[in-house]
Amino acid sequence: NITANEPQFTGHFPENPIMPGVLQVEALAQLAGVVCMQPGDQVLFAGIDGVKFRKPVVPGDTLVMEVEVKKFREKVGIAKITGAAYVDGTKVLEVKEFTCALVKEKK
Repeated sequence: NITANEPQFTGHFPENPIMPGVLQVEALAQLAGVVCMQPGDQVLFAGIDGVKFRKPVVPGDTLVMEVEVKKFREKVGIAKITGAAYVDGTKVLEVKEFTCALVKEKK
């Protein structure tokens, strides 16, 4: 849920607040990392391709994020993931491909 009292809105167009795109992409990237990781793993954001912003996200919106693992090379720890975010069923953000690198916990 996006609320007006979040700190990014004080400097990001205070008279017409919108959620910064970089924060939307970061949230989606974190979700992608969580989907791939096992307990103890460290996930590194290694790349992004094909970002499209479809509509501004504003206070009062509920941002629903979805990711899908398209390719996972477990031996080398590389995952290719697509993602999208929606407000009221309307796509507001899409990412053609995230690349995540997983660093396994040393035993």
